Amino acid sequence: MNNPKVDTATAFESITVTCPFDGSVVGMVADMPASHVDNLIITARQGATISRNLPRHMRAQILETTAALVERDKEVFAKLIVAESGKTLRQSRKEVLRCINTLKLSAEEAKRNAGEVIPFDAYVGSESRQGWFTREPLGIIVAITPYNDPLNLVAHKLGPAVAGGNAVVLKPSELAPLSAIHLVKCMVKAGLPPEVVTITTGGAALGEALVSHRAVRMISFTGGFVTGEKISRSAGLKKLAMDLGGNAPIIVLADCDVLLAVEACVSGAYWAAGQNCIGTQRILIEEGVYEQFKQQFVALTKTLVVGDPFREETDVGPMINDQAAKRAQAQVGEAMASGAVVLFGNHRDGAIYSPTILEEVGPSCSLWKDEAFSPVVVLQSVKSLDEALVLANSPEYALHAGVFTNNIQLALRVARELEAGGIMINDSSDYRFDAMPFGGFKYGSMGREGVRFAYEDMTQPKVVCLNGAAL
Repeated sequence: MNNPKVDTATAFESITVTCPFDGSVVGMVADMPASHVDNLIITARQGATISRNLPRHMRAQILETTAALVERDKEVFAKLIVAESGKTLRQSRKEVLRCINTLKLSAEEAKRNAGEVIPFDAYVGSESRQGWFTREPLGIIVAITPYNDPLNLVAHKLGPAVAGGNAVVLKPSELAPLSAIHLVKCMVKAGLPPEVVTITTGGAALGEALVSHRAVRMISFTGGFVTGEKISRSAGLKKLAMDLGGNAPIIVLADCDVLLAVEACVSGAYWAAGQNCIGTQRILIEEGVYEQFKQQFVALTKTLVVGDPFREETDVGPMINDQAAKRAQAQVGEAMASGAVVLFGNHRDGAIYSPTILEEVGPSCSLWKDEAFSPVVVLQSVKSLDEALVLANSPEYALHAGVFTNNIQLALRVARELEAGGIMINDSSDYRFDAMPFGGFKYGSMGREGVRFAYEDMTQPKVVCLNGAAL
């Protein structure tokens, strides 16, 4: 296989980045020790000074030019994503297009979200005053990103941060860091001073040293709950923004277009081999259409092409590594031991875990309570919408959820009562537009991504008040 290869290893120990599908070496990156963090922060301090002094039009132009460079190199980026993460070629191309959009949205935010006039004379005693607030950069932001969307999730952190005049120390997943490295190179080529974004690779010790450093003003983290809790304990007094995952429920009501629901849920369940924090995991189907939905869902899942992610026709590629696939199989095994029935799948070949469908999964099983982050979906028959809402809201965290119905009143009721950061009506839970606010409800919910909302998290208001009576 002709995989793209990247070598950014230095005098430090090296991390080998391998292709999840065949184990071939894709590149080498530095395994930077925690002892090097002070040097990273020195560079970031310089970058923060440079970045805050860049005029807004320059920040916007740099981001627009970066988007154009990504557009020019879109096939290079797509193949790099496939090689390092195992995401299929068609899915990787879509991620590149989303990255381009995220960068363009960030460029627009740099120009328009500068602050507001404050109506001081709206308050008795302040008639002689006038003023405004501006949005000022926080300073140094540490961004830590995962392997499942190794390009666009990086853009969601770098774009708003640069638009707001900050400096970033970026630590991408050591499992899939290469597309992020290439993106930063494009930003520098587009005119970004190299000190503004410092990219580093390494293990957990490096991450802990970064998040606990006193000079850091914000941590933007996308990843798992366990790591998120460790970061929150180590961070100290700084702003935290965390996208920690979900366990997306979909409610399928009897009056819906069943075929539409099936097609959307199959896509939502198996996109990126299920390694998707808003991927469809639990489908709660009204009993009147349960058998119809189940039969069509199983039939459509059987048509998915599983295997080599570089092939145009492949729908589901490997998980990130063998360990992830083994974990998925173990979760299914636990559910089966508790009485769950496998309708399809549950086959593993190395890092490839076949799309898997279960029913009769008990509420004590991890597949019901926790994020699966694998190509595994649970079907559950429900007698009513009331029952579906109770079951949908049962986990202690949530990102997205969805409902399929042709009744607008029921749809709006679900939108009110589902506890999730986003409610998709007649759409899969994994729909996301990069301009919308994105984040979780309940446990672990911290901040929102989506360019405008991340930009506002990454900046701080400064009030200027002029007392005209003293002039």
